[in-house]
Amino acid sequence: MEERGTWEDREIGRIADMIREVLEESGAEGLVVGVSGGVDSAVSLALCARAAGPARVLGLLLPSAVTRGEDMKDARDLCRTLSVPSRTEEIEPVLRAFVPQPGPQDTPYVRGNLAARIRMTTLYRTANREHRLVCGTSNRSEYLLGYFTKYGDAAADLQPILHLYKEEVYRLAAALGIPDRIRNKVPSAGLWAGQSDEGEIGLTYAEIDAAFASLEAHGWTARTDIEKKVLALMHRTEHKRLPVPSPVREG
Repeated sequence: MEERGTWEDREIGRIADMIREVLEESGAEGLVVGVSGGVDSAVSLALCARAAGPARVLGLLLPSAVTRGEDMKDARDLCRTLSVPSRTEEIEPVLRAFVPQPGPQDTPYVRGNLAARIRMTTLYRTANREHRLVCGTSNRSEYLLGYFTKYGDAAADLQPILHLYKEEVYRLAAALGIPDRIRNKVPSAGLWAGQSDEGEIGLTYAEIDAAFASLEAHGWTARTDIEKKVLALMHRTEHKRLPVPSPVREG
C-alpha cells in the first residue's frame, strides 16, 4: 500500500504510536519530560502530548544558576501552548551540595555532566512518585557523536527522537508548530554560561548531518576532513553506546 501524507506526518504518527504502545504496556499513568527551552525537548514534549494527551504529560523545568531566563520563559510558554502541566525545580542547591567549595578540578565540563545527572535523577524521582515514564530528548546526531552525558540525558524509559538527525528534528518542529523563537535559537545544552553545542563540538549540525549522510552512503568510509572528524568522534565515544563491560561467565 502506498504511504500517504508528508514525511513529517508519517513520522509524527509513527512516533505517537510508539509512545502510546510503550505507555500502555508499562501500565504507567503518564510521562515526564525535562523541558529546557530547546528544540529537542520541545519536539519530544509535543509528541508526548499528541500521543498521550496533554493531561497525562508533565513538563519539568530544571534550571541551574547558569540557565538563561529566556530559556525558562520559552519552556513555560511552550507548556502553556500545549496545555501540558508544568513544574519548576531548581537543581542549584543539589549542585552546591556536591561541590560546596569548588576547586581546580571542578571545571565547567565536570559541573555540566554533574548537572545533567542531577536533572535525570530528579526526573526519575518524579516519575517514581507519580507512576510516570521518563521521556528522553536525545537525537541521533548527538547520540552517534557521543555528545551526551552517560547516565544523564542518555538515561530514559523511551527516546522518541533518538532515530532522527538534528535537521530532521527541525523538520518535525516546524510540522508540530513549535514556535520560531525555540526553533531559531542557538542549540545549547545549557551546561555552563555561553555554552553552545556547535561551538563545543567544533562543527555545525548541517556539517555533522551531511557527514553522516555521506558516511552511511559510502560504507562508513570517510572521504573529507569533516567526515574524518565525525568518524573519530564516533569511535572515541563508542563506549557510551555499548553495554557496560562485564566478564563473561563460563560454565
